[in-house]
Amino acid sequence: MAPKPRVIYWFRTDLRLHDSPAFKAALDLQPEVLYPIWTWDPHYVYRARVGPNRWQFLIDCQNDVSSSLTKLNKKQKLHVIREAPQTVLPKLFKLWKISHLVFEKDTDAYARERDEEVRKLAEKAGVKVIIKVGRTLYDPDEVVKVNGGPTMSMNAVQKAADQLGEPTKPIPAPKSLPDPGPTDLSSLSPDTPSQTPDFNAPQRTSGKDQSYTSLSGPKKDFAVPTLSELGIPEATSPHRGGESKALKTLESIAKDEKYTATFSKPASAPTDFEPQSTTLLSPHLHFGSLSVREFWWRVHSITESYSKNKKSGPPASSMPTNLPGQLLFREMYFAAQAALGYNFAQESGNKVCRFIDWHLQSTHTVHPKHGNLLNGSYTVDSEDAEIWFRRWKSGTTGFPWIDALMRQLRAEGWIHHLGRHAVACFLTRGGCYVHWERGAEVFEEWLLDHETACNTGNWMWLSCTAFFAQFYRCYSPIAFPKKWDPKGEFVRRYVPELKDFDAKYIYEPAKAPIADQKKWGCLIKGDGGGESEEGELKVYPKPMFDFGERREACIAGMKAAYGIGMYGNDKRVKDGSWREVFEDERDGGGEVKEAAGGELKETGLDGHGDWVGGEEKANGDGEAKGRGKGRGGGKRKADGEADTGKEEEDGEQEATNSPQAKGKKKQGTLDSHVGKKKAKR
Repeated sequence: MAPKPRVIYWFRTDLRLHDSPAFKAALDLQPEVLYPIWTWDPHYVYRARVGPNRWQFLIDCQNDVSSSLTKLNKKQKLHVIREAPQTVLPKLFKLWKISHLVFEKDTDAYARERDEEVRKLAEKAGVKVIIKVGRTLYDPDEVVKVNGGPTMSMNAVQKAADQLGEPTKPIPAPKSLPDPGPTDLSSLSPDTPSQTPDFNAPQRTSGKDQSYTSLSGPKKDFAVPTLSELGIPEATSPHRGGESKALKTLESIAKDEKYTATFSKPASAPTDFEPQSTTLLSPHLHFGSLSVREFWWRVHSITESYSKNKKSGPPASSMPTNLPGQLLFREMYFAAQAALGYNFAQESGNKVCRFIDWHLQSTHTVHPKHGNLLNGSYTVDSEDAEIWFRRWKSGTTGFPWIDALMRQLRAEGWIHHLGRHAVACFLTRGGCYVHWERGAEVFEEWLLDHETACNTGNWMWLSCTAFFAQFYRCYSPIAFPKKWDPKGEFVRRYVPELKDFDAKYIYEPAKAPIADQKKWGCLIKGDGGGESEEGELKVYPKPMFDFGERREACIAGMKAAYGIGMYGNDKRVKDGSWREVFEDERDGGGEVKEAAGGELKETGLDGHGDWVGGEEKANGDGEAKGRGKGRGGGKRKADGEADTGKEEEDGEQEATNSPQAKGKKKQGTLDSHVGKKKAKR
């Protein structure tokens, strides 16, 4: 009689027991022993930007799934083993006499390489590897096969879905578990990872990371590391992780049939808080504490039931703005990344990303296999742009709507989808003309739901470098929030200096008379880098630039870049000769500057992910045509607000797939916005 399997189940982006195809595959082996493990991978500990809030969310998810394992078998738990999987798994194969290794498929660039290396090590050790899809509705590689390349539109996603069929129905959580075998690791010699470079060093306020002092933890009990061990300060977000919380939240949403069935992303208010207007389940999808298939089928069945039984009230929403549609946007980004690997997460080498002569361009290190990869440095070609970027990140731009969003993001690890659109547009093509990679790095650090595929995809979308092209549609930091929140309650919550300002001035406090500023307890002065108080008065900065002028300059720069038509895989991008093609109006050549405090490093070389949903209304890339090298112009509105047309009501205007529309209708609109007068970017 053949011996029963001895199985390691390797948890990664699937911290749940419900609807886990990979975990079911492990149990279907009917193993003699089962070791549920998590390897504390130094790549994510040191090489990925992770702030306190996402660390805490991960720890919550790990502790919750460990507790669930123990409920099914008192001898079981999540065994967190503090070493890189590439070095520790071969040791465990031998020590525990493992016959099978089972895990969920991960198509992120680093994860692919890691998993292939582990697969080869397992094969060498005589261990059979079983891999199952569970992170997405569809296998991203299968979507790529159907589309013949990167998936760059919702039409392409829906086409693939039609061919691949409906997502597989979710499966129930197990009701029992086999025991683990012996777990003493004292005979193993640990491979202690290098902590250099440590992208999270600025976060470690209580000293260096101490999470690798022992393979099984300081108490030899395989416990989940604490923030204290990581040297990370306490989280400030009210949003917590774990499968139990995710399922409870989903249940609460499902009980509100009307909300679930009629949900439409563009109609949800970005200014709502306590509670927010959306589900806030995206972090759970990222960490796998909620199955994407469970979410899909739950809302799908509710929507069908609502449509069938509705006698009055609003109709059910439809693709792609409804909840299932938002999940398909996530599928789109995962399939785009799966086709392009490391290059998808950066401009250089990225064949789908338009090259724009942004300020604060990244520098790169040549990788022997992958070519130019981001190295954590960037060129400061404009001191103004560097200041604008720093003020954007710190929430001191002098535009209350932008500052409120950035402060919410830093404190809570989450902002609404349209809020993300607003700050991304403002930093890139709608104000600062700063490289989207700078913003993506900040989001990587602060977002609870950061996934490289979604984060990168959305930053390219909002910067109009891929997926979307109507760069002349910009979010006004004044008119757009007024539509949703005319009284400015959101700003009062997150920019408390302005809490007593009259609604007339809440989005433009610099226009308030000095006497009123004093009466309302806050002076509008300075650049946000000085004192926050003056006597008994608070201080809030003046706007860091004239938005109307900056918007016009950005549109002019975008028009010129679109006219040149260069993409990230152009050899001129790699060798730097793009500067000879673009009319370079910057002062000097700039200097290579290491990001202060290690804040900007190697963006997107790993994957942990971000926005569920892209631009809701677009069905294709919506190319905007515009030849010429003009740098600005156009008539600016007297009040400094951008005339953004329909975008102020609905977000980015719908893109079209019609070549005729691309070449005629959009050209006319673009030319009406951009004049012949040159302006400094």
